[in-house]
Amino acid sequence: EGMALPQRILFPPEEICMDWQQRQRPGAGLCNLGSTCYINVILQCLTYTPPLANYLLSRDHSQLCHRQGFCMMCIMEAHVRKVLHSSASVIWPRAVIRDLKFIGEEFEPDMAGDAYEFLCCALEAMQRACLSGNSDVDISSQTTTIVHQIFGGFLKSRVTCLRCQAVSDSYKAFLHVLLDIKTPSSLTTALEDFVTCKNLDGKYCLKCNNCEKKATTSKRITVHCVPKVFTVCLERAADHTGKKISKIVEYPEYLDLRPYMSDTAGEALLYSLYALVVHSGDTCLDGHFFCYTKASNGLWYKMDDESVDNCGIHTVLRQQAYLLFYAR
Repeated sequence: EGMALPQRILFPPEEICMDWQQRQRPGAGLCNLGSTCYINVILQCLTYTPPLANYLLSRDHSQLCHRQGFCMMCIMEAHVRKVLHSSASVIWPRAVIRDLKFIGEEFEPDMAGDAYEFLCCALEAMQRACLSGNSDVDISSQTTTIVHQIFGGFLKSRVTCLRCQAVSDSYKAFLHVLLDIKTPSSLTTALEDFVTCKNLDGKYCLKCNNCEKKATTSKRITVHCVPKVFTVCLERAADHTGKKISKIVEYPEYLDLRPYMSDTAGEALLYSLYALVVHSGDTCLDGHFFCYTKASNGLWYKMDDESVDNCGIHTVLRQQAYLLFYAR
């Protein structure tokens, strides 16, 4: 309702398989080339995203890809195969490092980077690869690629003029959500905060299309269409100086997204945690990234560059999480 329908479906959602098609022990660890831990954690979290790994292991993309030069989907396909099928205990993600500039201009192999920024750029690069050769695709159809069918949802923004009560709705596709954790002490309270109505007044006043005057408005953002994989960043930068919010923010193993939807009636929308990224360090500008992922054998592992070590769910749920990955 209120959203433009896609003219074309670029990838049929019914072909997405949310359960692992092959069950095995975890794959290889990844070499750190000096400052590449922020890249390694995202590669590992994407590798252990079941619907993405199933698709990449099928080689469906590379068999049809005619792209000359850099293609992030082809790179990810080769990387995931190598990690999960190689007999080596450690591999070097050469292709990703080689083409780092094409993934994001700001990244340098010998400079530290941010895991969330790399995730955003990696997903965008994968999305561009899926749209390659589809230059005439309308905006709505662009949200039907395999990338959006897995990670994508829609947010609804409802603005109400407090002078004339006119209501205006707009919709925006998302691949990940950034949450403020300055006040909240848990993921659920941060999500409640995210969907709470906020008044826009003073210099933030908007011009109402109905009464054609600048007026105080209320704005509420809700999740309108849920993704298959819900990816959250807990914003740990306190300000632009790199000062870090180091508190523990509680997060559950199972998350119900129903309370944060535009329509809160209906059955629970349950998600299961399968990966998270941790940043250790006193400021956001330095330190180290490592991650925890759930392998296809159903067991959790701490993945810290070259090392891959078995661990329990209690350890997983006690971390100072930075990124959280939940699957339907």
